[in-house]
Amino acid sequence: MKTRKNAGKKFQPYNNLIEQLAAQAAEADNKILPEILVITTFPPRQCGIATYSQDLIKALNDHYVDSFAIKICALENNNEKHSYTDPAVKYILDVSDPESYNQLAQAINEDDNIKVVLMQHEFGLVHESVSNFNFFINDVKKPLAVVFHTVLPGPNDELRANVQHILDRADSLIVMTNNASDILVRDYIVNRDKITVIPHGTHLVAHTDENELKRKYGFEGRTILSTFGLLSAGKSIETTLDALPAVIKNTPDVLFLIIGKTHPTVALNEGEAYRDSLIAKITELGIEENVKFINKYVDLNELLEYLQLTDVYLFTSKDPNQAVSGTFSYALSCGCPIISTPIPHAKEVLAGETGFTFDFGNSGQLADRINTLLSDSELRRTMVLNGLHKIIHTAWENSAVDHAKLLSQMGNIKLEYRNPAVNLNHIKAMTTDFGMLQFSQLNRPDLNSGHTLDDNARAMIAMSQYYKQYKDPEALRYIKIYLDFIEFCQFEDGRFMNYVDVNKQFTAQNKNENLEDSAGRAMWALGYVVSLSNILPLEITAKAARMFQRSLSLTKNIYSTRAMAFVIKGLYYYNRKIKDADTLIYIKLFADRLVQMYLHESDDEWKWFEGYLTYANSLLPEALLLCHTITGDETYKEIAKESFDFLISHTFDENAIRIISNRSWLYRGGKRERYGEQPIDVAYTILALRKFHDIFKSEEYLNKMEMAFNWFLGNNHLQQIIYNPCTGGCFDGLEEYNVNLNQGAESTVSYLMARLTITKYFGNADMVYFRRKQRAAKISALRSLEF
Repeated sequence: MKTRKNAGKKFQPYNNLIEQLAAQAAEADNKILPEILVITTFPPRQCGIATYSQDLIKALNDHYVDSFAIKICALENNNEKHSYTDPAVKYILDVSDPESYNQLAQAINEDDNIKVVLMQHEFGLVHESVSNFNFFINDVKKPLAVVFHTVLPGPNDELRANVQHILDRADSLIVMTNNASDILVRDYIVNRDKITVIPHGTHLVAHTDENELKRKYGFEGRTILSTFGLLSAGKSIETTLDALPAVIKNTPDVLFLIIGKTHPTVALNEGEAYRDSLIAKITELGIEENVKFINKYVDLNELLEYLQLTDVYLFTSKDPNQAVSGTFSYALSCGCPIISTPIPHAKEVLAGETGFTFDFGNSGQLADRINTLLSDSELRRTMVLNGLHKIIHTAWENSAVDHAKLLSQMGNIKLEYRNPAVNLNHIKAMTTDFGMLQFSQLNRPDLNSGHTLDDNARAMIAMSQYYKQYKDPEALRYIKIYLDFIEFCQFEDGRFMNYVDVNKQFTAQNKNENLEDSAGRAMWALGYVVSLSNILPLEITAKAARMFQRSLSLTKNIYSTRAMAFVIKGLYYYNRKIKDADTLIYIKLFADRLVQMYLHESDDEWKWFEGYLTYANSLLPEALLLCHTITGDETYKEIAKESFDFLISHTFDENAIRIISNRSWLYRGGKRERYGEQPIDVAYTILALRKFHDIFKSEEYLNKMEMAFNWFLGNNHLQQIIYNPCTGGCFDGLEEYNVNLNQGAESTVSYLMARLTITKYFGNADMVYFRRKQRAAKISALRSLEF
């Protein structure tokens, strides 16, 4: 009894830890998500800020999981009353009623779950009751972020005092342009550190062929000019109408689309007087065949298609103080060359062959700019590409990252990214009946880039992973295409070629490059398919097995470090289904070569197989760990872990993965170059982390796997997405100041491999629940132990 009593004391700290874990698990199971309250106009109210907020909130909810709940306080007044169907609308603020302000402030303060308030500010929204609004923001005792949609320069005393009150009360300020930030610092009293610039969000689009869209909408053979937005006199549409006769003279087939209904407030106060005046001018100018009204509130998908079929987009606002335009931003993201009046947003974005500006109301200048663009297709193409590179960082997904980062700091909210849905559209688009193409221009496959064994081997692995998880019969067609391509590249003696042109001819590049890595990738892919013989059709796996055996004997002459690692992966998967002595012989052969390389190169400071870190580094320790799982050799396991831990010490910081730059290698004792990060290296790291986590059961490897995958979703030095959820493609690289927008085969397939690898570990509500249950099971098992 005495011994048992002492044992209880000995293990009391351990028991306390179990109880602490159990309490945390119970709290997680009953977790109430912290709330972010957004005060804004909101649909069905029709205005730019309502649409903006709807898009932002959707992006935040799509991009994060189990992190926060977004609630809405909808702004109304005596003339604007609506019924809201969105369950996120928690409050309504009637800005015409002082008591409504008081009730809202009280409700916010008494709700412990509201962690931060985000206010969309536009002067016209609270102009009826500025003093009530000022009292309201004073009364709210929660962290407050204010988004200024308009920042007016050179304010008079009354305006400055009202704005200053907001600036002083707000904990954070958000503006959409650098110019707006400069105005706040210059013309008001505010510290620049309090200001965050988050550009107006834009929608990623698939860049559908414009001729196809023109046929769809009945505009085939027409040159399209367009503008869109809720119609009001401030749009200055008449400026374009006056310019059209000079444009029609050069381009008779031109058609100007005026997209959008009259602004509801304008319609309430003035009816359709402005639209009627435009119709009268069209008749007066005799241009009825060259102008078309799309007189409705156009839904998003239709709007984005109208913009993608547009040859030149026109923004003619006559307000020099308009800081930013959502319509302008949408047009840029849809690949429109733009001609705009010189509002601050336009001057920032259109500099450097991105578009043209013209003087307010100057129809002659506008006509000249339109004619210049319509006569020069190469200039239009240059402007489109420049515009897309400038605007991509404003995608709603990136806006969500920027907002979430700021709001989470203000409200002490822990963020967890949501895994995007699996989207095969771009992979399918990149695949011909012969094989996967190598490159794309943006998201449009480049037929002239030809094909490679590398890309088709990776694609076969990824599509087989996909079939394993989803059992989608359509995937089998693509697996067969990739397998047939690999067979095309394999000679009868087992040798592989890598490069094939669009005419199905092997190129001279095969003679100028070492093909060992490509052969190794092919062996990995073939071995992986063989491992799925209980899932994939026999005709596929049997063919892969024959091809694997045809090349196996040649692999003994491979000495390239990464090529050996690829072959080991192929042998590992092949061995899962087909056991033979040769497999073990080859595995030990390559494993021992890696061990010898490691012993030769490593020392107390440099625990690696080579004197440098370069591409696909994580393959090497992963391959050695796989050798251990088959042979049981502890030396392989020890070196694998030691080298992998060394690698991740150089490729991770506390918050993110920082893979080795493709600009230069990291030599022993040398200085590391930053930037130039590619998706394939992140994907290979994720695959290795998964295997190390499964073998060593270390939470650190799981956390780093999640950190690495989140690189694709915005957890990188630019805080920008690398994966494009619209197309299913992956951007080709992360540079110092920009993302490479081309979505080639290597990047897209690498992302898919990573996405399918992490499915069961994190990133969606089901997995969050599963991990909690795992934690509960672990606690239960600990409690069952006898001490």
